[in-house]
Amino acid sequence: MKVAVLGAGGKMGSSVVQAVLQEPDLELVALVDPKLSGIEYSHALGIAGTGLVVSGDLAEVLRSGADVAVDFTDAASAYQNLLFCAENGISAVVGTTGLSQEQLGELNEKFQASGAGCIVAANFAIGAILMMKFAEMAAPFFHSVEVIEMHHDTKVDAPSGTALTTAKRISRAKVASGGAFEPDPTQKFVLQGVRGASVDGVGIHSLRIRGAVAHQEVVMGTTGQSLTIRHDSYDRSSFMPGVLIAIRGVSTVRGLAVGVDDLIEEMFNSMSTDRAR
Repeated sequence: MKVAVLGAGGKMGSSVVQAVLQEPDLELVALVDPKLSGIEYSHALGIAGTGLVVSGDLAEVLRSGADVAVDFTDAASAYQNLLFCAENGISAVVGTTGLSQEQLGELNEKFQASGAGCIVAANFAIGAILMMKFAEMAAPFFHSVEVIEMHHDTKVDAPSGTALTTAKRISRAKVASGGAFEPDPTQKFVLQGVRGASVDGVGIHSLRIRGAVAHQEVVMGTTGQSLTIRHDSYDRSSFMPGVLIAIRGVSTVRGLAVGVDDLIEEMFNSMSTDRAR
């Protein structure tokens, strides 16, 4: 399978490059990053084994014959990149957050029309995906919930895409069960903003700490008990197994899928079937 990496010079993009190079069934065929255009990638980032010159032209993805484009850029760039991929029938795996629901809807239609697939995920770490799934499962049984996320101090957005996704999934699960989370009981605010923000009744608090990578915990409470579900990524390599699962599985997707939950569930079911034999 031929892979192109968009945003190849970024921290996540360079991690994807290294991960793809280590997989014998994947071939790295194109690197796109306007900031490094014309530079041999190994010289730019010290990653041996690419033999590729970075391009600033998105058309390089098409010229390279890439089957899948992996995008870790920014929301504005990702939107344009995905339009290009959809129009040219190239499947895409996207870790860039910040795309609006309107943009996702439009991209879904375009990918469906092209016959290619697209997977957009707020977090590719397997532990983070399970954390969100477990929190979603627990939501109907608890009366209150708060999400606390911590990232490095150079992260430009808050809250994180993972925290937003977690809150929305928890809220949907609660509503689907016929319930609702109890409102914030705080009546007096000594400092404005001290209670963080709220998404559909789920509180979110963002920490930006030097030395951190990506960490999140979901704290749920009900009568006489609490449940804390926590995930920690200590290195960006933690996201790569999920990215590789998405690269290999995106060909089974038609249109745009949010998250890699279905692919992971398929893997789990397959393993369960093999054990039962």
